[in-house]
Amino acid sequence: MTTAKKIVLDCFENMFVHKDFAAAGANVHPDFVTHSPGFPSGRDAFVEAMRNSPMADADVAVKRVIADDEHVVVHLHVVRPGEERGAAIVDIVRVADGLIVEHWDVKQPVPPGAEMF
Repeated sequence: MTTAKKIVLDCFENMFVHKDFAAAGANVHPDFVTHSPGFPSGRDAFVEAMRNSPMADADVAVKRVIADDEHVVVHLHVVRPGEERGAAIVDIVRVADGLIVEHWDVKQPVPPGAEMF
């Protein structure tokens, strides 16, 4: 497993499985930049926004991970309480000097009958 992949998966596991946002934040650079609309950049602001987002109560399953030396792509199935099918999310994360420094994502609802995962 690449170092970048381990850093990102540790962060995601802490954030989405253990709901340990402080531990997740330890993998994020203070000057972290996200390109996700509606979420602030900066480690502390981003971690706090995630703590208060609908993702905090969701069931999150990692389906695929693709990584090179500094980029990690994570394909997630996210089902929020009360949802039946949930959403497919792809996060693209850049790691530098052992910390997550940049993030992009794309999201789509899982359509009825879809075999996405």
